[in-house]
Amino acid sequence: MEKSHKSHLAIILLLLSLLLLCSPVRIFGTRDLGFREMLVCRNTVQGRYLLSDDNGYVCTALSIHPWSRCCPEAGERFSCQGCNLVSKCCNSYEYCVSCCLNPSKTQKDLALEVKIAKPITAGTYASVFDFCAGRCRHNSASVVHENAYASDFHHCFHLQANSSGATETYSEANLSGIDVIIGRQGESCNSACKSRGQSCVPNRLSVLNNCEHLQKYMRCKGSCLPSIGQDQPAEVVEDAPKHTHPGACLYMQSQATLSCDGSHQHTRRLCPCA
Repeated sequence: MEKSHKSHLAIILLLLSLLLLCSPVRIFGTRDLGFREMLVCRNTVQGRYLLSDDNGYVCTALSIHPWSRCCPEAGERFSCQGCNLVSKCCNSYEYCVSCCLNPSKTQKDLALEVKIAKPITAGTYASVFDFCAGRCRHNSASVVHENAYASDFHHCFHLQANSSGATETYSEANLSGIDVIIGRQGESCNSACKSRGQSCVPNRLSVLNNCEHLQKYMRCKGSCLPSIGQDQPAEVVEDAPKHTHPGACLYMQSQATLSCDGSHQHTRRLCPCA
């Protein structure tokens, strides 16, 4: 009987050991050795094929741990696969979230100050994961005035440019000798400047291409949104179709494609003339 009892005890101990080894755990300290808590991850949930967890790992939906909801830690953490690190825009939602979670790409203190919506009463993100998961979702700001994405890279986590006073002061210095002109509806900056006997200064468009300057010179009643279009930076006229964001200001995500020639029938451009 004693031998049988010892065999049963050995089997129980073996099963308990296997259970602990198979479960992701977090140990709280040397004094609590042996007291373990199941590590539970938050993840992007809705991915059909891929998921990103709040540790910054990306995995297939089938490989996620069934209890913890964490991705295996075998892959690359904070992966920016398919992302443009200059614009901070990606062609995949899950890799956008993973890349965004990298502390070197997103400053926690700034991310947690970003308001979720335009009204002053709107709340802020509770965590960096909430910020990344929210910012990376594609939305109507990623289209060029129509119901089509302007680019495959429409999952973006960048913060609005020139958010600090020091940067804004530097930008203002770059406008020395420049007249900032608001063009007529559907008018290019070349045409707007020419009608005043001046020329558009292309290398100053990037200085105006942010919410601070758009909100300074325009009304921006429908908020300030990132977009892609050669008519930007610009304000959408208030009688424009609803899907084009009437009253909103738009700044160009791709600085390299800013142009004095661009125009759109539903926008008024902000132009640097000299």
